[in-house]
Amino acid sequence: MQIGKSLTEFLLNTGFFAFEWRQLVMIIIACILLYLAIKKGFEPLLLVPIGFGMLLANIPLANIMASPIYGLGADNLPVLKEVGGLLYYLYQGDFLGIFPPLIFLGIGAMTDFGPLIANPKSLLLGAAAQFGVFITFWGALSLNHFVPGISFTPQEAASIGIIGGADGPTAIYLSTRLAPQLLGPIAVAAYSYMALVPVIIPPVAKLFTTKEERQIKMVQLKPVSKTVKILFPIVTTIVVSLVVPLAAPLIGMLMLGNLFRECGVTDRLSDTAQNALINIVTIFLGVSVGATANGQVFLTPQTLAILALGIVAFAGGTAGGTLIAKFMNLFLKQKINPLIGAAGVSAVPMAARVIHKMGQEEDKSNWLLMHAMGPNVAGVIGTAVAAGILLTLFG
Repeated sequence: MQIGKSLTEFLLNTGFFAFEWRQLVMIIIACILLYLAIKKGFEPLLLVPIGFGMLLANIPLANIMASPIYGLGADNLPVLKEVGGLLYYLYQGDFLGIFPPLIFLGIGAMTDFGPLIANPKSLLLGAAAQFGVFITFWGALSLNHFVPGISFTPQEAASIGIIGGADGPTAIYLSTRLAPQLLGPIAVAAYSYMALVPVIIPPVAKLFTTKEERQIKMVQLKPVSKTVKILFPIVTTIVVSLVVPLAAPLIGMLMLGNLFRECGVTDRLSDTAQNALINIVTIFLGVSVGATANGQVFLTPQTLAILALGIVAFAGGTAGGTLIAKFMNLFLKQKINPLIGAAGVSAVPMAARVIHKMGQEEDKSNWLLMHAMGPNVAGVIGTAVAAGILLTLFG
């Protein structure tokens, strides 16, 4: 009898008897993300840890994101009564704004700003791609008046809008400060749409360009001196941080990583930033962000609205960069291929590669990769600045 009772108690304490339908749905979604990453190759370095974190967070009774429990000791000082879940502690790197700037440090160390410096007009294209951020901000607020049951505060709308920058770390950084309760859906949307860059950008870019425009060939970029490459991260940090001080953590780390790369005397630091450090932080950030997507908070009308607004934001950013490139051509003697404007979203370097592939499909002798990298890296700066502006206005 005792053995039977113990066996019954064991079975009742397994996850099988505690399953809720929301958890089952989220596990299925997690498996879909893992499938897209592993089988289809959609941004596996991001979607694998995010999908697996989502999987862990929705296992009943695992308590992988449980908060620690404190009580009062005999001296009335806090005493730890129960340790929190593993991913709860990793999540503090997101919540405290530590992981996103470290990701930017690695991105800076891996990025060549030469194409942007050689073609400063790229800055306008990167800025234009932030159109999707602000149109989605207003779109989220407008839902309060037109869709019953869905209501977003300005802080939440700003966090949703930044999805349009196609920059996961920036979306996390802004959301943890303005709308931490929406971090899960926003982060999953941002990274999922980043992974779907090859699917989203081409139809939007083609919609706003003609075949003749997509066949425009651009002249080779001028070489950039080493001195200019060294000065660029220093000057950019000073100027951007003075204009938008709250963007300093992101811009500062991005440019520090780039300075490691370009100065020539910190090769070991550059190698660590663009390899070991960014890989470790990507694992921690991805798994902990995925773990915020539990069924109770994820499967709501608000989440569906966020996912819908996210695709609008992404498409809006792609369209904004493309249209500004077309507008610039009205005044330029040396025309630019408007496709490179679509690379203004900051999914580096995937967006630039997609644009290059589109150019090759129109004309195999058309090489747009380095030209597209200018707006692409400008988009990273632009999204960080947009986040700083929104944080200044609503933080």
